[in-house]
Amino acid sequence: MASRAWLPDGTQVLVKTRPGAPDDFFTTEAAELAWLGKAGAVAVPEVLGVDEDALALGWVEETRPTAAAAEALGRGLVALHRAGADAFGSSDGGYIGTLPTEAGEFEDWPTFFAARRIEPFLQLARDRGALDDGEVRAVEQVVERIGDLAGPAEPPARIHGDLWSGNVLWGAGDVPWLVDPAAHGGHRETDLALLALFGAPGLDTVLTAYQQVWPLADGWRERVPLHQLHPLLVHAALFGGGYGAGAAQAARQALAAR
Repeated sequence: MASRAWLPDGTQVLVKTRPGAPDDFFTTEAAELAWLGKAGAVAVPEVLGVDEDALALGWVEETRPTAAAAEALGRGLVALHRAGADAFGSSDGGYIGTLPTEAGEFEDWPTFFAARRIEPFLQLARDRGALDDGEVRAVEQVVERIGDLAGPAEPPARIHGDLWSGNVLWGAGDVPWLVDPAAHGGHRETDLALLALFGAPGLDTVLTAYQQVWPLADGWRERVPLHQLHPLLVHAALFGGGYGAGAAQAARQALAAR
């Protein structure tokens, strides 16, 4: 739950609470926002206070997205990704939405992605009845072939990790803000693929601005479904419905691309 509040001096803040949240739920989010902010690349809300029960953030006044803001997001994501990480994954684990992600640091992205982003969430979605046997098998084939599907090796990027369009706030002065991270050392294509998953305003402008500064490796468009597989499995585990079929479709598209 998120609500607006006012400090005694009139400052507006966003207060996030969640009944029954794990003890580290809000402190993890605060640490991830600080880690993203340390790059000095894309604006993130200021952490004003945090404990086991709540997180208080600086208020971001939203406005309509503009082409200039989309360009700023593309360039800012380049700077964020180039800030890098010590390894793929995270030494502390974290959360994506309300689901935990396991800790673990890896030397290469394919191993990390299979072990920490596909297999655990496939198991969870299957246990909750969100995928049938054929759909499960399609995702398992991605795990088996991950080394062939992942594209050229890249160093670990500092990524937001859950960058669907709802986690970008368009602020005044053409300033984009990143919120609700699942930050970790990952592949830079992941953030861009997540922006495309549910449709982000000005996506073509974001991608053009990004490519002008730091072009993506050949074949990146064909790898978009691979990078979208994890959030689709997360949605399948949380909400069921058609997300299991969507995850299987993304898996089959990733396999067909090779």
